[in-house]
Amino acid sequence: MEDLKIRFATPEDKKHLVKWWLEEKEILKWFPMSNEREVEDAANICMSYSKVKAVLIAEYQNEVCGIANLYLQMYQKFAHHALFAVIVSKNKRGKGIGTVLMEELLALAKERFNLKMLNLEVYDGNPAISLYQRLGFEKCGYQKNFIKEPDGTYLGKILMQKKL
Repeated sequence: MEDLKIRFATPEDKKHLVKWWLEEKEILKWFPMSNEREVEDAANICMSYSKVKAVLIAEYQNEVCGIANLYLQMYQKFAHHALFAVIVSKNKRGKGIGTVLMEELLALAKERFNLKMLNLEVYDGNPAISLYQRLGFEKCGYQKNFIKEPDGTYLGKILMQKKL
């Protein structure tokens, strides 16, 4: 995809992440935050990994449209694996951006950080599950009633992993 560029995030990219979480309810639904303060805190945590080049940004036709980050572990016993998150802006989905972003993140995890495994937590019904499965992630656990929605219903959490 010639109009797609993947680059390392800079602190200025935080505004895109906050905007997606606050303005695109379809994105925020799949994350545990529920208000502006929680979104700001989560964005600060995510972007803190940009200091070690563990956050990637996707630009399509010169527009920032995606982010993927590794939540690196600080304890030696856990340093062989990491959680990650990926977001593609709603108006840019279905163009292969998420796949390219994930492939770049997998390479970064293996080559730069020498990770042996990536883990993720995803809620029931998340449309990204099919992407993760296509990329070789396998279900390794399930927790019922993990997240409580504003309407009082609950979603389960699916744990997935991939050996690198």
